[in-house]
Amino acid sequence: MAEETRTPSSHSSGGGDRPDRSGPPRGPRPGGGPGGSREGGRKYFRRKKVCKFCTEKIEAVNYKDVRLLAQFVAESGKITPRRLTGVCTPHQRRLSRAIKQARNIALLPFAGRAL
Repeated sequence: MAEETRTPSSHSSGGGDRPDRSGPPRGPRPGGGPGGSREGGRKYFRRKKVCKFCTEKIEAVNYKDVRLLAQFVAESGKITPRRLTGVCTPHQRRLSRAIKQARNIALLPFAGRAL
């Protein structure tokens, strides 16, 4: 078996950096970064979400408190994620456990309303 030596011009396997690439140049986008800052500044200001349970000093999330739990369940019946509600991680765990308990004893519905 003979060793093969490849030169950049002898083989076009599609790999490597080729100077004849078509398309936009790679690298940072103009005006990039989070929020897509453009001319004139930000379009809107998003307030930092804070945990409702921490601010109201609610220690235990009770599965019997249906009015509170229903705020964290979407119309489709899904538990709303942390990034949308702003609840901290430990409270989100307790909240999801309480919602599941309330569903099992029929205080909350498993599925939302059908159209």
